[in-house]
Order: sequence, then C-alpha cells, then structure tokens
Amino acid sequence: MNKCDQCIVRQLSSLKALNKDEVIQLANSKTTYKIKKGEAIFEEGEVTNGVFCIKDGVGKLSKLSANGKDQIVKLVQSGELLGQRSMISNEPANLSAKAVADMEVCFIPKAEILHFFNNNNQFSMNLMQSVCEDLKESENDKIALVQKTVKQRLAETLLHLYDAFGENTDQTLKVQLTREELAGIIGTATESCIRLLSDFNKLELIELVGKKIKLKNIKALKKLSE
Repeated sequence: MNKCDQCIVRQLSSLKALNKDEVIQLANSKTTYKIKKGEAIFEEGEVTNGVFCIKDGVGKLSKLSANGKDQIVKLVQSGELLGQRSMISNEPANLSAKAVADMEVCFIPKAEILHFFNNNNQFSMNLMQSVCEDLKESENDKIALVQKTVKQRLAETLLHLYDAFGENTDQTLKVQLTREELAGIIGTATESCIRLLSDFNKLELIELVGKKIKLKNIKALKKLSE
C-alpha cells in the first residue's frame, strides 16, 4: 500500500473516490513540499496549475484589502485541498495561502486532476460538492459579518479555534494567531480586537497567557456567540 493511500488527505477529501490504480498514478505525479511558518504556498493572482493537499500543519487563506491589510478568509488544516475552484474555473488564485504553522503539502498537477475528473464520476461529484461547500461557508461568513456584533464574532472565532484545532497541554489554544490576524478574521481593527480580548479576560471568559489564549468559560462563550 503506498503512502498516498494511507494519507489523511486521501481519507478526508474528494480524493477518497480514487481507485487503486488512480492512487498509484497520483503518487507518481505529486510533489511534496515543506512550508515554514509564514511562507506562502501560493499568492493571490498566481496561476497554480494544480491543487495542493495539506498533509500536515495549519495554513490561512487570505485576501489583500484595498487598504493593504491581510484579510483572513479561512484557516485550513491537514486533510484539505487548496486551489480547486481556481483550477476548475481556469482563473488565477483569488486568495493567498500561507503557513500559520510549519506545513507539509503535496502538489498535484492540473492534468492529473482533470484526468480523474473526466474519468471518475464519483471523484468529479465529490470535487464539485467540496467547491459548493466552500462557497456556502463563504456566504455564511458574509452573513455573520453583517448580522453579528464584533464581540459575537470574536467569541465564535475563539470557539472555532478550540473545536477545530484543539489545545496544548497548558490548555492554551494550539493555533495561536497574532492579534492582527485575529482582528482580520472578525473584521475589526487590531486595537479593537485587543480591547475585546482584554474585556473577555476581565470577565474570565478567557485567560491571556502572554501572547497565548486559554478558554476558561466555553459555555459562556457559546452563549455570547449566538
């Protein structure tokens, strides 16, 4: 059994529809990269010519705003594919992808993906469903940005970081974003985000341990996020 067949990306993404021969073909065509924290997997406007599988680590998808700030759209982790939509639409990447923590990613050329797409109906269906899910998530984020307060969005984001990525042995969030990155996710100024974190700390919803964050009252944070 080859490594691609055992890989978490193969198990959790649209690649699970590939048969044994296709997995061997995939393994022979992929290229593996080590991406250090802060380095780019691809940049906004770049033609990727394929998709990237996240084998390990955490990354962020972001877009540069008109005022030059990096707006984080989504955090991604092992088991996810990047670059599907731009590959299918034959357009340059609409977002940048960078490592929040050290990552290991595999690149699969566009020709291989299109071969699977044209010859494996289940794979093509899975891929389209994945793209649709990403669009739905993007729509939900836009709705939340309009309908929820900044305080609600911060509570929701902290809970997401806890649920999706877990915590360290000292109970601090495993994925530690800078205050600027956190502000970008919830759609506010960095100074406002810092003030809100301080307020949450005073209310004992969280505990600020240097630059790290520990969630102290998850029940109250959930109530606040609703």
